[in-house]
Amino acid sequence: MTEEQDERDEQAAQAAEDVPRVVSASRDIAASPERIFELIADPAQQPRWDGNDNLSAAPEGQRVRQTGDVFTMTLTMGAVRENHVVEFEEGRRIAWRPSEPGKRQPGHLWRWELEPAGDSGTRVTHTYDWTLLTDANRLPRARRTTQDRLMASIDRLAAIVEAADTAG
Repeated sequence: MTEEQDERDEQAAQAAEDVPRVVSASRDIAASPERIFELIADPAQQPRWDGNDNLSAAPEGQRVRQTGDVFTMTLTMGAVRENHVVEFEEGRRIAWRPSEPGKRQPGHLWRWELEPAGDSGTRVTHTYDWTLLTDANRLPRARRTTQDRLMASIDRLAAIVEAADTAG
């Protein structure tokens, strides 16, 4: 590494210390956990509700079924990511660590947790955890992943499932 790269890494690490490395957002949605989970566990559906406007497309037929599954996603900038599922409980919890295809996971995690709330609702919590992220090139984008961006994904999910309920 060059001195210049070392200095950039150190500056990025210092700046990252000023921002929480685990960010979460929660809200209740008027739909069952199972209905909401289907939209999350099917990568082909994820671009519909992505509040970061970062996901472009995923091949059909990649519905996540268990820890250890890997699904691919094309980002809006054209890059492809492998997403390694590290937590899974059907209808309740799913988390994955993205990486470039065939490369080491850089250390960030996306998690969704769903809990029944009332008779027909669900408490949805979306978390972005970048406590293990060490790649200085990824730190600026990680810092921009705020509670508002996570809530935007939850709000889009709510709009999809609640609109389906009123239409059907």
